[in-house]
Amino acid sequence: MVVTSEVVLDHPLPWVARPHAWGMLGAIALGAAIALFIAFRPQLGGVWTPSYGRALSMAGIMLGVTAISLVLLRTYWSRGFVLGTTVLWLALNLLTRFVRRRHPWVEPMVLITHEKALVQDLLVSRSVDVIAVLDPGGRGPDERLQPGTVLAVDLRAVLSEEMARFVSSSSLAGYPMRSLVSLYEEHTGRLPIVHLMEGWELTVPLSNKGVYVRTKRTIDTLLVVVTAPLALLLGLLIAGAIALESRGPVIFRQQRVGRDGAPFTLYKFRTMRDGADQEEARFASPGDDRLTRVGRLLRRVRFDELPQLWNVLVGDLSLVGPRPEQGPFSEQFSQTIPFYSHRQLVRPGLTGWAQVNFGYTDNEADTIEKLSYDLYYIKHMSPWLDMEILGRSVWTVVSGFGAR
Repeated sequence: MVVTSEVVLDHPLPWVARPHAWGMLGAIALGAAIALFIAFRPQLGGVWTPSYGRALSMAGIMLGVTAISLVLLRTYWSRGFVLGTTVLWLALNLLTRFVRRRHPWVEPMVLITHEKALVQDLLVSRSVDVIAVLDPGGRGPDERLQPGTVLAVDLRAVLSEEMARFVSSSSLAGYPMRSLVSLYEEHTGRLPIVHLMEGWELTVPLSNKGVYVRTKRTIDTLLVVVTAPLALLLGLLIAGAIALESRGPVIFRQQRVGRDGAPFTLYKFRTMRDGADQEEARFASPGDDRLTRVGRLLRRVRFDELPQLWNVLVGDLSLVGPRPEQGPFSEQFSQTIPFYSHRQLVRPGLTGWAQVNFGYTDNEADTIEKLSYDLYYIKHMSPWLDMEILGRSVWTVVSGFGAR
């Protein structure tokens, strides 16, 4: 008699192909789809910038949507598979941006303007190929433009009869026509302050974002509550390092100017020697002798601003917005820099568009440059822009760009 045996496998299929895993796979796919939609959604109308910060935000969005979906579906999930997929997704996004940044998308254009400062900013942009800069009061180029060339016209300039005919003929021939201001904003992420009249160009767009402005406060609170355990643990370690190195309070308090000019107390980990705050207000510099060794490291990775999560929780700050300025500087710049007080139209932020693009400032000239980024944020504030700023802020901590 022949005895046969049959081995029955408990799981004949790979676990990812089992029926109970499809809910998890669907949640991951949904998260990836939403992240892709947000990442490839142009901020204004055409420019897609391959930033590493956006890659981080995409990974965070995918993980967040996946987690929420799994909670709602109450389906099977694997911690290792979800985290592994997120890491792989992040690696692929970083690789994509590395390749795209080596060969960035470039838009050829002809500028018709007198504004030399705006022209210079566009010349250094990686996504702009300035073929020619024409005098509005002169004449058009002698040679025909290449197909696809964009004509950026300064609407404040008075065109000569010959230049007006050139612009009209180019439009009839099918060449794209753009306002210099809108094109400048798309490619630089800045607002051309010289083109502002009385600030209503900021208040009108902001008034149309009332729903998001109110929702933003709720989102800030939820994110702070979720990250509180990790923030508290890291804060205790930092407080111990500060106390061991130098005498004095661990937390530094300073009056800053908030929304609508209202003063509030800002909290930070102390990065300078005790008593440095009693000196006359001045900008911090890279080799500032007031900084302690621990303080210099904290500023490099931005961890000195961790206590400001409390400011976010109580409503003094938002996670994203223009950085709040010291009272004396705010009063000075409001008198010497046009439209500086318009930064106070929105709640100031823990991080902001100016921080991830320009970094810190140490003089009035840099403050004007930084203001052009802050005003751009106020005009174009949106959840998509906020998510990119948060992602790029994480990249700033990792890379050290802009930190001082």
